[in-house]
Amino acid sequence: MDATLAALPADADHRTAERAFIDAGWTRAGAGDWAIALRAPDGSAAVRISPFDPTGPYTAELYRAAAHTRLMPELFAHRRLSGGGDLQLMEWLTPVDPADAHAFHGLIAARDETLAELVDLIDSIHARALRELPWCGPLDTNPSNVMRGADGRLVVMDLFYADGPALYATAGSDPDALVARIPESERRHITEIPLAGSGPWDEASREEMRRGIAAADARRG
Repeated sequence: MDATLAALPADADHRTAERAFIDAGWTRAGAGDWAIALRAPDGSAAVRISPFDPTGPYTAELYRAAAHTRLMPELFAHRRLSGGGDLQLMEWLTPVDPADAHAFHGLIAARDETLAELVDLIDSIHARALRELPWCGPLDTNPSNVMRGADGRLVVMDLFYADGPALYATAGSDPDALVARIPESERRHITEIPLAGSGPWDEASREEMRRGIAAADARRG
């Protein structure tokens, strides 16, 4: 997996990254609203590839800062992709019972003393994301974000996310506001997220949004 990642060109976007990993024998393992996941040939790792994910660097920072707690996925590598995409290479995880997931999120929300260090790291990095990112959402308490590592431990992932409904509503109704707040280089593939959970998102609507954003970029000069 290191060789596949190292071979990606400097300007690789999400499509280039997905093709490179598939060519190396990785297989499709699922998709969400923001990203797809591929699984390594030996089953030990996953790569999460998103066309557009402003919160990716903050998530990767949290994984690294909290690695010693063993309550976050083990992150092998993180890379920003051309056009605002994000790539995270991590250990393979499996789903857990929703009751266990809700209980884990409940401990975080209650600032349980057994998770004190983790909660402090989450709060610190999330507070900075809220200051620095337009349309940064609250913590994501989706039970599917709690999973289990191969060693049996519970981990929580993808706590940070962009407020998609508000962001995309603005992109559609007031693209000038969008282009004023997010540089083109960080939103070039904004209409290419999978939306596997909330979709489908028809191509005509995507194209209409692309035209509106392009016109706003032209007005901005």
